[in-house]
Amino acid sequence: MSSHIHIPMVPTGPMETWTGTVNGKQETHLAHGHSILLDVLRDKIGTLGVKRGCDMGTCGCCAVLVDGVPKLSCLTLAFEAEGTQITTVEGLADGHHLHPIQQCFADHGGSQCGFCTPGFLVVSAALLENNEDPTEAEVKEAIEGNLCRCTGYQQIVTSVMEAGKMLREGISGDDRTEPASDPHPIGPDEPSLPPGDAR
Repeated sequence: MSSHIHIPMVPTGPMETWTGTVNGKQETHLAHGHSILLDVLRDKIGTLGVKRGCDMGTCGCCAVLVDGVPKLSCLTLAFEAEGTQITTVEGLADGHHLHPIQQCFADHGGSQCGFCTPGFLVVSAALLENNEDPTEAEVKEAIEGNLCRCTGYQQIVTSVMEAGKMLREGISGDDRTEPASDPHPIGPDEPSLPPGDAR
């Protein structure tokens, strides 16, 4: 019987103290000098809404705001963002009230499988922060670095346009303090349904 011993192939240097403000909270963690921001956000801070997609900067799933500017956290060294204000998808809501972009993605089908959604929400929120009345062409330009394999993009564009309308009219997102009912109360294990029928 052998015990599991991990010996790294490449020696790593000592860890250094990394600090930053993530979703309004001051964070201090140990990280290697070569650590990417994505790993610090997910593994050290626990903001799992930041998704690991391609690790090459081509899908946009890992997008976060660094001092209000969208950045791909898979291509950003953690220490390049040290001391900054970082906003992940978890930081978009205002307490229990959804950000209008979150509300509109839910209302207009901007999300299907949901894996790419955090990146779209972050870059769309940045667009709307600077321009509450974007044209369809401006929305498409803002999201061109984000890849979605499900929606065909039209629902995403519609969601961003509707969120802009909410912001212009001063309408906030839903208050999500109350538990929501199950939208699919009859599941695949319901005895009256044939096997495999989830309706």
